Amino acid sequence: MKKRLGTLFLAITLAAGAIYFTSSPVRAAVNTTYDQLKLLIGVMELIQENYVEEKDSRKLLTGAVSGMVKTLDPFSQFMEPEIYKEMKTETEGQFGGLGIRISVKENWLTVITPLPGTPAYKIGILPDDKIIKIEGKTTEGISIEDAVKKLRGNPGTKVSITIVRDGAKEPQEFTITREIIKIETIKSKMLTSDIGYIRLSEFNASSDKDLDKALGELQSKGMKSLVFDLRNNPGGLLDTAVNVCKEFVGDNKLIVYTQGRRAESRRDYTAHGKAPYATLPMIILVNRGSASGSEIVAGAMQDLKRSLIIGTTTFGKGSVQSVFPLSEGNALRLTTAKYYTPAGRSIHRNEETGNGGIIPDIMIDVPREIEAKLYAQSEDVYAPGKEPAPPANKKEKERVEDVALERAIELLKARSVLITIKE
Repeated sequence: MKKRLGTLFLAITLAAGAIYFTSSPVRAAVNTTYDQLKLLIGVMELIQENYVEEKDSRKLLTGAVSGMVKTLDPFSQFMEPEIYKEMKTETEGQFGGLGIRISVKENWLTVITPLPGTPAYKIGILPDDKIIKIEGKTTEGISIEDAVKKLRGNPGTKVSITIVRDGAKEPQEFTITREIIKIETIKSKMLTSDIGYIRLSEFNASSDKDLDKALGELQSKGMKSLVFDLRNNPGGLLDTAVNVCKEFVGDNKLIVYTQGRRAESRRDYTAHGKAPYATLPMIILVNRGSASGSEIVAGAMQDLKRSLIIGTTTFGKGSVQSVFPLSEGNALRLTTAKYYTPAGRSIHRNEETGNGGIIPDIMIDVPREIEAKLYAQSEDVYAPGKEPAPPANKKEKERVEDVALERAIELLKARSVLITIKE
């Protein structure tokens, strides 16, 4: 018994050291929690000695670590090798699954946004949909990693989900066929002879370069102003979001800063001296599905009076997750800081007060059923270098007006946006 207890304590200490290896003060704090660790060790010993079936101590340990991380927030996550590998693949722009970004909200699995062109998007999944069942089993209290395991699978296989939607009387069930999700983050077109339109669906490793290319192509077609659509963009890489801002903001201005628990942890992200499109009149569109990187861009442009923001209040996901590789292919994604706009506004939503997100300069609230139809219509937008595709068998009378987009066009045509953002 003593030998096994010592082995378990060593394993837990090594795991704790791997998680907190970044600074000696934290290691010291771990050492002072010996009494608390004894509780964990004691429980593991009791399970190994008395549980009805034999259990692997390593699985018990990873389960304990996962449970510990779950007490922090919905965005921190202990990732076993398979999940960690999927996360790295995802940031590179391709992964398998349904094509939705998910979070845990009020203890329920919640859709941040579906990605354009993906199975979830095509079947009509919407931001803020609560996924209450996966394959008939409740998701109440489910972790992100467990949800990912259940939702992702081999291309061509199916998964059923049950969702609850605001305004709907009954839960809805969807059966979705999994696909390899290849994210094409930029789509663009000319709205008029001189107003360009770019929709950015995610901030992945190549999005900033793709944006620069799209801007150049639109400029060659006569673009004099821009509608930049960040609706349903769930975010992605921080550096990419900052680089996107650098296209439009110069003079070494502050774009965003992150602040952790300690005062010295603040980190500023600033623009370059010059920006290629610093004087391009533009309007940014956002909605409840705009999160993280989208909120960084919208918040910076709003504070710097560089762009008018139109739409609905954004999601409010303004926390920084740092990834710490661990032994045996595991990793820890840990919330280490929060995002703040140049004016010092916290982007992250306070669950108690409901405050957070970016509040548009012009609020245009779109009913959920209209929003769903707008998603389908948005597929008519085409990728840079490609010809526009005809509407996908949609009759003109079935199309709905994109009020936010039309308002943006009106303002850009009148050039009143230049006056409005400077007031």
